[in-house]
Amino acid sequence: MWYNGLLDPTGWQLLAITLVLTHITIVSVTVYLHRYSAHRSLELHPALQHFFRFWLWLTTSMNTREWTAIHRKHHAKCETPEDPHSPVQKGLSTVLRKGAELYMEEARNEETLRIYGKNCPDDWIERNLYGRFRNTGIVLMLLVDLALFGVLGLTVWAVQMIWIPFWAAGVVNGLGHAIGYRNFECKDAATNIVPWGILIGGEELHNNHHTYPNSAKLSVKKWEFDMGWMWIRVFSLLGLARVRRVAPVPHRIEGKQTLDLETARAILNNRFQVMAQYRKTVIRPLVRQEMQRVDDSMRELLRRVRRLMGREASLLEPQQQARIQRVLEQNQALRIIHEKQLALQQIWNRTSSNGHDMTQALRDWCAQAEATRIRVLADFAAHLRTYSLQPTAG
Repeated sequence: MWYNGLLDPTGWQLLAITLVLTHITIVSVTVYLHRYSAHRSLELHPALQHFFRFWLWLTTSMNTREWTAIHRKHHAKCETPEDPHSPVQKGLSTVLRKGAELYMEEARNEETLRIYGKNCPDDWIERNLYGRFRNTGIVLMLLVDLALFGVLGLTVWAVQMIWIPFWAAGVVNGLGHAIGYRNFECKDAATNIVPWGILIGGEELHNNHHTYPNSAKLSVKKWEFDMGWMWIRVFSLLGLARVRRVAPVPHRIEGKQTLDLETARAILNNRFQVMAQYRKTVIRPLVRQEMQRVDDSMRELLRRVRRLMGREASLLEPQQQARIQRVLEQNQALRIIHEKQLALQQIWNRTSSNGHDMTQALRDWCAQAEATRIRVLADFAAHLRTYSLQPTAG
């Protein structure tokens, strides 16, 4: 019958078809809009680029230049009042409920498009179809869904229309800056929502992305999975994509004892992993050790601050900073490792443009760390000396 559509699918078939259609949209957003257009972390074959543009016109009515500009501004102004969709500034509830509205509001800002929307498609079809008749695509998608699936095609279409506003504009932009875990202490509040980036194509790994925004691969740990990266690898095998950049992988030479210019450059390249290792091998063990030596009241305070001591300082609330300060005033060992943590971060902030100055600063830092006679700090200094640049092929 006509109301069952040309395909007349069963309920389970219709569910599977809907998931496939929405997944294509997710891949279009994460691979084309995000990793290719906004960050240029890979190259895409022109035919694949245009397929994604066409599909996004059909299923979202989103414009490449607008999406790219808004996302670039989000990174440039992250967690500030100028951030288009920061839950830190606008509130988590607002971003979750009104993520799409925040996007549309910023898309009307010509200054945002002028500054951040460079190097986006401006060809005949963009000017005369995708940009001029931006809602025609989603109307056409509705007609196709109705023809193929009958009256239930309206439901399929509705799911397609809410998929990106809910998952990307709401969940990633909202929950991705509020809850989850952090592999790295980047300057903003970005979190990894879950370690398995399947539903949103890898965008769930938001802390990884904000730490290495120009990486085509969003997973970092061995137990993390990035569905978008899987598709990029498939496209690469088919000759449709070429990866330009991924996050650096630390290279170390066990037993190496010389901190030279190559070591300094390797530490700079891997500074986020270095600080993550500092939290894991210096801060946490020493806090646990000190908890065994103090009275009950101090032990409770240490329990409350042990996760805070490695956090990005700008993200701490005043009461959290006060707790940390109280601990540092009462415990010399913890004060020393906290000061050494800040000093290490300041080295590449201050000397990264001069490799020789950075090398000497790192040598001095290691010597001072060893002079403290704090075992975990001395071990970490030895660990730093083992960093090396990745050997080049050939």
